[in-house]
Amino acid sequence: MNIIIIEDEFRAAKSLQNLITELKPEAKIIGVYDSIEMSIEALKDSKPDLIFMDIHLSDGLSFEIFKQAEITCPVVFCTAFDQYMLDAFKSKGVDYVLKPFSREDIAEAFRKVDELKKFFQKTELPDLEALIQKITQPQTPAKTSFLVFKNQKYTTILTENIAYFFIHNEITHLMTFDKQQFQLTQTLGQIAEQVSQKQFFRVNRQYIVNFSAIKEMEHYFQRKILVKLTVETPEQLLINKEKSHSFFSWLEDR
Repeated sequence: MNIIIIEDEFRAAKSLQNLITELKPEAKIIGVYDSIEMSIEALKDSKPDLIFMDIHLSDGLSFEIFKQAEITCPVVFCTAFDQYMLDAFKSKGVDYVLKPFSREDIAEAFRKVDELKKFFQKTELPDLEALIQKITQPQTPAKTSFLVFKNQKYTTILTENIAYFFIHNEITHLMTFDKQQFQLTQTLGQIAEQVSQKQFFRVNRQYIVNFSAIKEMEHYFQRKILVKLTVETPEQLLINKEKSHSFFSWLEDR
């Protein structure tokens, strides 16, 4: 399997290379590119089997690449923004991974690519729309509780009693409505896939909030949104302008 990485963040590109080598040692990374221009030029001569692609590149949105280069292979989009999901799946996307991604996120992306290949091998006229829906839908129901360990004791916390999840010192925590804090072993990306998408929203890289915990919102500098919860957060909870539209759409979807 020949793989191309299109990513303008050095650390993210390096992390992807390491995870791909670990998860698919037989794969060959034939190129790493950090701009639309470089990617278009490279794709004129390269025919990869899979592309890992960021959306926000230094010279624009990566969807421009599809307008000027012929891409016939599956694409896994890795981005910090969730509002481009529909566009991604219209552009040969088979998975949409939010940063910061984990080993499990990339492993799941490879699983979906493998499932896609098996489907084409068995079916002469595949229904691509049905296939994409099948491989992107949650595989399990939303979690109703989380197992935690504190003071030498295990206990379970009902998901409905969790005000928000957050990262502190690179460790994932949950905060309950009665202000109890617990550490978790899951990454924030894993939790985002496990909880109800209707009840919880990942507002940024550090926080996932419960709809029931939201008290009020107000405009902030640089067109950001300041979110205030009924349970205080360790730092200000800000949503950037790129994500504010999807956030308000989520609030209205009741």
